[in-house]
Amino acid sequence: MRIGIVGAPNSGKTTIFNALTRSATDATAYSSGQLEIHTAVVDVPDSRLGFLAEMFAPRKAVYAQVTYNDIAGLTSAAGSAGQIRGPLLNAIAANDALLLVGRAFHDPNIPHPKNKVDPGADLADLETEFLLIDMVTIEGRLDRIASQRSRGPVEERQRLAHEEALLQRLYPLLEDGKPLREAPLSADEMKLLGGFGFLSLKPLLRVVNAGDDDEEETYSHLLNDETFILRGRLEAEIAQMTPEEAAEFLVEFGIAEPGLNQAIRRCYQLLGLITFFTIGDNEVRAWAVGAGSKAPEAAGVVHTDMQKGFIRAETVHFDSLKEAGSMASARNQGLLRLEGKEYPVQDGDILTIRFNV
Repeated sequence: MRIGIVGAPNSGKTTIFNALTRSATDATAYSSGQLEIHTAVVDVPDSRLGFLAEMFAPRKAVYAQVTYNDIAGLTSAAGSAGQIRGPLLNAIAANDALLLVGRAFHDPNIPHPKNKVDPGADLADLETEFLLIDMVTIEGRLDRIASQRSRGPVEERQRLAHEEALLQRLYPLLEDGKPLREAPLSADEMKLLGGFGFLSLKPLLRVVNAGDDDEEETYSHLLNDETFILRGRLEAEIAQMTPEEAAEFLVEFGIAEPGLNQAIRRCYQLLGLITFFTIGDNEVRAWAVGAGSKAPEAAGVVHTDMQKGFIRAETVHFDSLKEAGSMASARNQGLLRLEGKEYPVQDGDILTIRFNV
């Protein structure tokens, strides 16, 4: 899961990146005019994996992971619209989801590009930018289709006609100021659109980057399931502390859940992901898969050969295993099941996959 952190200059993107990844990247490290990307991989917190590691004592425990990309260079969000292109556009489009940063903190030493701190306006500007970019992309593609649709074999002309009709259906949505992710799209249509890198089609989270003493109530009108508040500088400092020190500071500042955990939890919800586990002598491991995925798809996350040669999966849910106390006890109680190709994997399932290739 790759999450791109995007924001206007001086919005505190890198501070948010540090808070979410326990990094210590210099917020002034970007060179003017250059596209740079800071990347960090973060374990997805999951107490269930720790429990399984204690039960089975493997050589290692491997958490599911999230990759955060802190993308510099989004200067157009502060000025002219529709100017994100080239390497910058490609860098943003390469992510599975986007985390937009709106500046709420006040600091006279860090001027706001528009000389006014308004996180709601910052976030709206970014989303408008994405709509404009997607409109330009569709316009360019429709022009190319118009020049190609009378040539080539019948099958190719039919494919282009289908693509043209879809893009013409989506364009008015963008004109109305609505992102493509709100369009009703079939699985085949989503697959067709996959190569365009549409920014407004991507799942989106928004973070209000507040000051150390800012209260959540101040920005309650902006907050919802996709928008949350982080006191970025404070959480970046806490992220560098030991767990014991961090726990004390979180209590002192009334932070119920660290930003790192909150962002990952919201990303999982946004992308519709669940976690399943595999166990063995060498490792116990957590894996992320889309909710509703069938057992062979989960097997494919572990290894493509497992999906190709899938036979069945021996399955027990984490809660059942925990209550039973051991795998042997769970087996004796009939809690282990053999599931076939149509089994929808559940969050917390422990799978032993049987396959043959």
